[in-house]
Amino acid sequence: MPRESGTAVVAGVPVDTRHWIGGERVDSAGTFTDLSPIDGSELAEIARGTATEAAAAVAAAKAAFAGWAATPPAERARVLHSIADGVERRLDDLAIVETTDNGALLRSHRRGVMPRVAHNFRFFADWLLTLGHDDFETRGHTNHVDWDPAGPCVLITPWNAPLMLATWKVAPALAAGNTVVLKPAEWSPLTASLLADIAAEAGLPAGVLNIVQGYGAEIGDALTSHPDVRRISFTGSVPTARRIAASAAPQLTPVSLELGGKSPLLVFADADLDLAVDLAVEQYDNAGQVCLAGTRLLVEEAVAEEFTRRFTEKASALRQGDPRDETTDIGPVIHTRQLEKIDGFVRRAVSAGARTVIGGQPRGGNFYAPTLLTDVAQDSEIVQEEVFGPVLTLQTFTGEDEAVRLANDTRFGLAATLVTGDRERADRVSAQLVAGTVWVNCFFVRDLQAPFGGSRQSGVGREGGTWSFDFYCDLKNTVTAPKGWQDRG
Repeated sequence: MPRESGTAVVAGVPVDTRHWIGGERVDSAGTFTDLSPIDGSELAEIARGTATEAAAAVAAAKAAFAGWAATPPAERARVLHSIADGVERRLDDLAIVETTDNGALLRSHRRGVMPRVAHNFRFFADWLLTLGHDDFETRGHTNHVDWDPAGPCVLITPWNAPLMLATWKVAPALAAGNTVVLKPAEWSPLTASLLADIAAEAGLPAGVLNIVQGYGAEIGDALTSHPDVRRISFTGSVPTARRIAASAAPQLTPVSLELGGKSPLLVFADADLDLAVDLAVEQYDNAGQVCLAGTRLLVEEAVAEEFTRRFTEKASALRQGDPRDETTDIGPVIHTRQLEKIDGFVRRAVSAGARTVIGGQPRGGNFYAPTLLTDVAQDSEIVQEEVFGPVLTLQTFTGEDEAVRLANDTRFGLAATLVTGDRERADRVSAQLVAGTVWVNCFFVRDLQAPFGGSRQSGVGREGGTWSFDFYCDLKNTVTAPKGWQDRG
C-alpha cells in the first residue's frame, strides 16, 4: 500500500509534505522518502509530483500573473519585506529543519544562512524601488526604459544551500512582478515547504508562489518544457543543465544557469601564509559541497612545503561530527550516493598516482574525511572534474604565467581566489583569470548588487542587482517623438 504525505514533525517542527499550488496544499498519488544525512533516519514521505502537478502549478502561476504584475511596486516590496519578517520570526525552525535535512552546520544556519534568506527578500524589495534608467535623447526623441514582468517562472534549486539559493531566485522573480513555480531538490525539500507557509502568512496572493516536489525526470521536464513558462533559472550540475536547455529550446524560453565549478586558489610566495592557509582550509566548508569552493590549490613552489605543513596542521584539527553540535566544523555529505561518488573520485586518483596528504576515506555513515591530494596531473580526472565534497588537490607553479595557465586550464570558470602581498600582481593575475568572481586575499564575500554567475561550462547569464531584473523581466524601450501632439488647451 503506498505511503501518504501530509505533515511530518522534523526536529520538533511540523512540516507539510504536500505541494503548494494555487494557495492550497495538494497531494500526489505517490511519495518519495526524505532521509537525514546525519544518521540516515527517515524524516518524511514527500508528495512525488508528476506532469499533472507541474501543469497545475504552471496554470496557477499563469492565472495569478496579471494581478501580481499589476500590483504597484511599493506594494510588492511591502509583501516581500513581510516575508522577510516571517523568515526572521521562524529563523530557529528553519535552521534546525534545514540542518536535519541537508547536514550543514546548525550554527551556520542560525548565524549566517537564514539571516541571508531574509536579506534576499529585503534586498530585492528595496532594489525594485530604485530600478530605473535615465531617459535619453536621440535626435530630439525621448527614450524611456521599462522592466516589464515576463510571466510565470520555473526555478529549480540545489540541495547544498536549499533555502538560501531558492530565495536568491524567488525574491527577484517576485519583486519583478512575476509568478513562480519552485521545485526544490528532492534530497532537501523541507524548508521550501515552510517558505510556502511564511509567504501565505505574509499576504502573498494565491498562485503567485507555487512549490512542487519530485524527481527531475518526472516533474522537472514537464515544467521546463511547458509553453506557458517565460523564464527558467537553474542551479546545479552541467548534465542537468543540458537537459533543461534542450527542454526549453522548442519554446525559446530564456534560461539562467548557475552550474559547477573547479575553482583555483592561487597562493604566491609573497602572500601572508597564515591567511592563505586559513582561506584554503575554509574550502572544506559545508563538507566541500559549495560550487564556489577553491578546490584546486595552486601554490608557488618556493613556499609549497611550508604551506603544506601549516595546512595539514590546521586541517587535521577540524572537528567532524554531528552538525547540530556547536563545536563541529564539518558535517556529513548529503547522501550515501554522494559519498560513494566522492570516494570513487579519490580512489581513482590514488590508483592513478596521486598521494594522500590527509584524509582519503569515509568515516562511517555519510561522513567523508577532509582530504588533500598531491602529485596529480593537470589532465587527470581529479583536477578536471567537480567532486563536490571535502577533497582538495595541491599543485605547484614557478611563476605568474604558469599559475594563470594552470588556473584557467579546465572547462569551468565559476570563481577564483588569489592570495598575494603584491597589489600590482593581484591586478595583473585577476585580469587574466577566467571566472565570474575573483576574490583577492579573501573568500566568499558576496554582495547581492554584484553580478553572479559563471563562464564557460560554469553557467549562462548573470543574476544579482539589476542583472536579476534584466533576466526576470522583458526590457522595453519607448521612443517618443517631440512633435505630433494635439493641442487640447
